Amino acid sequence: MARTRQAITIRHVAADAGVSHQTVSRVINRDPNVRPETMERVQASIEKLGYVPSIAARLMGGSKSHLILALNDRDRTIADWRDQEGTDWVDQMLLGGMLTCAEHGYRFLIELIDTHSDHIERELSATIAAVQPDGVVLTPPHSHNPVILDLLRDWGISFARIGSRMDGPGFTLTMGDEGAARLATRHLLDLGHRRIGLIAGPDSYEVSGWRVEGWRAAMAEGGAKTDGLLATGDFSFASGKVAAAELLDSASPPTAIIASNDQMALATLELCRERGVRVPEQLSLVSFDDTPIVRFAHPPLTAICQPIAAVFSRAVELIIAERRGKAHPGATTTIEAALIPRASTSAPRSA
Repeated sequence: MARTRQAITIRHVAADAGVSHQTVSRVINRDPNVRPETMERVQASIEKLGYVPSIAARLMGGSKSHLILALNDRDRTIADWRDQEGTDWVDQMLLGGMLTCAEHGYRFLIELIDTHSDHIERELSATIAAVQPDGVVLTPPHSHNPVILDLLRDWGISFARIGSRMDGPGFTLTMGDEGAARLATRHLLDLGHRRIGLIAGPDSYEVSGWRVEGWRAAMAEGGAKTDGLLATGDFSFASGKVAAAELLDSASPPTAIIASNDQMALATLELCRERGVRVPEQLSLVSFDDTPIVRFAHPPLTAICQPIAAVFSRAVELIIAERRGKAHPGATTTIEAALIPRASTSAPRSA
């Protein structure tokens, strides 16, 4: 009975070619020290048997795995999936990472890691040992976790940190969060708003602080105060609703709110519906992320469109370039976000 394609192993090829499996591995990895006639014989056996080299076979010869691994936050990703809300962040990560990897002959994988776990070092070590990636892309809050950074450095793995400017090893990339917050705030100031509230993200994300800084700076430049206009959520819908209520129930409520992600912006919109607050007539609303759902909200939300795919693409390029000796970590790479105006913002009624 003929073997199926899936049953063929490196040892079958070695037996057919009359060489050791180590020699087959060297042929697979294009070892220049293999004699041409041996190379031809092994290649003929590979083609005859329909053998597909595995990652293990490549690594056996000391070759690169040609795998780039992205680490994303486990709890938040799973929560979004279970609530059937999905996550455009992961979609855009795949778009930028997979396509760029494919251009260079690499493959792109995602692993979910709990950055707050007491067992993170053991968990991540097991993942690295199993996958043997050539490089790793870290997303917030992993990007500034010292345990993860030290482990990857000790393993000698190239890596890129998205959403972090903290000193440390690896490439650092941002989406210009401070500038994006300035952009959103200036848009509202230009419309005539002066009481502009911000629903910030959690402190465990560096980007949260940058957005607060950008909002404060733009408000100061516009001669507007920020007292009583800052609330904090954790990027979830529920926390956004609580934060929005805090702002709207204040003694001097805002005429506009910037929410630090789409879930918290949608929660603010829902609260406005429940209270009969019309958007944008009575409250202008700006979101971060610009996932598809905010484009189809009623009204469609003005949003900061983050270049997630472009940042992941650049992160992959930098890792591959470092592996080839053509790049070294240095200054932070910033790919700026853009503001997409829609129907959720207008001049305040008193303007």
